[in-house]
Amino acid sequence: MGFYGTEIPNFEFSHLAAQDFSQKFQILCYVGLLIAFGVKLPIVPLHTWLPDAHGEATAPVHMLLAGILLKMGGYALLRFNAQLLPVAHAQFSPLLIVLGVVNIIYAALTSFAQRNLKRKIAYSSISHMGFVLIGIGSFSSLGTSGAMLQMVSHGLIGASLFFLVGATYDRTKTLKLDEMSGVGQKMRIMFALWTACSLASLALPGMSGFVSELMVFTGFVTDEVYTLPFRIVMASLAAIGVILTPIYLLSMLREIFFGKENPKLIEERKLIDAEPREVYIIACLLLPIIGIGLYPRLVTESYIASINNLVDRNLTAVKGSVKTNIFSGTKKIDVLKAPTI
Repeated sequence: MGFYGTEIPNFEFSHLAAQDFSQKFQILCYVGLLIAFGVKLPIVPLHTWLPDAHGEATAPVHMLLAGILLKMGGYALLRFNAQLLPVAHAQFSPLLIVLGVVNIIYAALTSFAQRNLKRKIAYSSISHMGFVLIGIGSFSSLGTSGAMLQMVSHGLIGASLFFLVGATYDRTKTLKLDEMSGVGQKMRIMFALWTACSLASLALPGMSGFVSELMVFTGFVTDEVYTLPFRIVMASLAAIGVILTPIYLLSMLREIFFGKENPKLIEERKLIDAEPREVYIIACLLLPIIGIGLYPRLVTESYIASINNLVDRNLTAVKGSVKTNIFSGTKKIDVLKAPTI
């Protein structure tokens, strides 16, 4: 991209954004960047590295990986694919929507089947990144803003959950759910922290996850660029993930803290309740989660102008594509032709 149309390479972002890349060149670059950033986000089926990475990492690495590094893939999709390659983005947006729905459902079902605590939370992260893909694929300011907020929200929630995974492992020395049960009797404060963070992850109203997912859903459903049947089908399928998330998270809490105590675990391990240091760390993460959930403009105001410019640029590309018969639409509303369902 830096070598396009010039003898002297220029990699300044402002220069690249002003370039008028040809359609074929944009498609070629878009595919390559989508694969690269799809591994980072991750997008199914490029996700297989993440559960293994989480399974071998320590708690601080978990927090950095889930809280910051994964979100760089979503941010890069916005900055490179959507902003620099608007014509190609207009053509690949339906694919992003479909991949987002696949992420949500597949990862949620896989998380439900996991018996390792780290891998369960890792697949939960993959599922939540599906909402980011849907928001990026939408042509509405609300949906795209929701994708940004979802990345911020899940960065806080994912970091808190993996911190609690590490704190629980320090006490039980096991990550197998089959070996945990009834530890809530010994670790009541830890149970309260787990419950609060799990409720945030399942998008409880009043927390940041609820606002971001609601923005993505509302932005996509009200996006008239897509056909109505496509919006209904995709939103209905994505809603399945919203139902599956509380199932596997609440069942996880039940297996860890409720039920009959494991005598072997109680005898061999000294189950100490959460220390003040751990309570303080989770409180520092829960405070912005609740703050954003009650007043999302704390975050959205910082990037809404950039999002509006990005969406306007992409809508212009869609209208130009309609004129060249790449998309089918009516004279009143430019409707992006969705894949056949």
